[in-house]
Amino acid sequence: MTTLTLSPELRKWAQKIEKLAAELGLDFFPTIFELVTYEQMNMLAAYDGFPARFRHWKWGMQYEQLSKSYKWGLSKIYELVINTDPCYAYLLEGNADVEQKLVMAHVFGHCDFFKNNAWYSRTNRKMLDQMANHASKIARIAERHGEERVEQFVDVCLSIDNLIDLHLPFIERRRKAVDEDALPPDIQKLPARSYMDRYINPEAELAERREKLAREFEELKKKIPPEPERDVMLFLLEHAPLERWQRKILSIIREEAYYFAPQRMTKIMNEGWASYWHSTMMTEHICDDSEIIDFACVHSGTMAMSATSINPYKIGLELFRDIEDRWNKGRFGLEYERCDDMVQRANWDRQLGLGREKIFQVRKVYNDVMFIDEFLTPEFAEQQKLFTYNYNRKNDAWEVKTREFLEVKAMMLKQLTNFGQPAIFVEDANYKNRGELLLEHRHDGQDLKLDYAKETLANLVVLWSRPVHLKTVSDDKTLIWSHDGTRFEETRPE
Repeated sequence: MTTLTLSPELRKWAQKIEKLAAELGLDFFPTIFELVTYEQMNMLAAYDGFPARFRHWKWGMQYEQLSKSYKWGLSKIYELVINTDPCYAYLLEGNADVEQKLVMAHVFGHCDFFKNNAWYSRTNRKMLDQMANHASKIARIAERHGEERVEQFVDVCLSIDNLIDLHLPFIERRRKAVDEDALPPDIQKLPARSYMDRYINPEAELAERREKLAREFEELKKKIPPEPERDVMLFLLEHAPLERWQRKILSIIREEAYYFAPQRMTKIMNEGWASYWHSTMMTEHICDDSEIIDFACVHSGTMAMSATSINPYKIGLELFRDIEDRWNKGRFGLEYERCDDMVQRANWDRQLGLGREKIFQVRKVYNDVMFIDEFLTPEFAEQQKLFTYNYNRKNDAWEVKTREFLEVKAMMLKQLTNFGQPAIFVEDANYKNRGELLLEHRHDGQDLKLDYAKETLANLVVLWSRPVHLKTVSDDKTLIWSHDGTRFEETRPE
């Protein structure tokens, strides 16, 4: 992709803002800015920022959607930055100078977050090259096995690219395999003095417990997986009867899914952090009197809240500002939490000046779930007018359900946990002793969508080559949904 050349003026401002960001304490990878047309920007956004990604109709569909939205004036992409070393950031041709300055300041906030947030520490910083390698490999596979066949298999793999274990890069989940020759562990007896032992631990009961433990141990050696497996894609890579080229494609899509996972886990924090720094730099260091109104216009458009969804830019920015203010004034800790005098709480100011230090600490350690769980307060929810809503069938309209803080917080956490998607585990690879695959939906109060489940189960049958079952809950009833590749059925477990 041929990009446009930055003007001398833009190049000068990029250097100034980079120096300013470093002086303010931001620590980022070398950042390369490139100027692109709106068609190129939409193409890059459709490919998630990677122009050399493998070919697939999904990217074309996303490009058409973005292009029409831009042409009809519904949305506009101001910038795009990718998590690599060096970071590549794309500026949109035709933006006003104040918009380009804002975008540059915003980009350095993102780059600092990519480099320092713990949830990005295991990502591949050379993913730009790796994506190109993936594209070449899939192209060669398509030449050998046929474009249509490979594209259909890529469709199947992309349909399950959310069935991964988000914490796997940081936690060793798997227990060591059970040794076939190992003896079952001995039972734990209740502590007792020698003369009371035969009464407290009767031999008949001990024998029964030993027999039960031995049976469980034998079942554990046979069971695959020994414990429920969260990373469904990894389990299929290791156990599904795939051809070599199929395994390679599934591995590529799984690797890319893990690369993008931290960005989805930190959307509110990442955008809030970048917005905090672009607003700080623009208002305090960059804008002159003739630009401040134009900046406020662009900034307010980005921060606008919808009545039916959370704006991550707005919530992230305001929550970082709230944390900074609280730690500057000492509004934290046991003494503050136990204060029940509302006037005293409202005027609480210990003048600690720890706010800036605290937000740098937060950006290093937290993800969105942790961020909201720890720092969302009743005062903040009231200030931002947060609420939950539902559909009123009687009035045929969406209505505010409640502004009660705990319900609002619970709903936000529910939407953020696992991206609001179902938690699916591999339960048994030899279900009913027929080599069929059993998955389990860990129900969190929200039912699965039947139409999505049908299609996903059918795709899993393609990978497993045998019927696939999913244990779930619907209307408070435990059900098993099954698909054999041609027919879907619903049964009640025995």
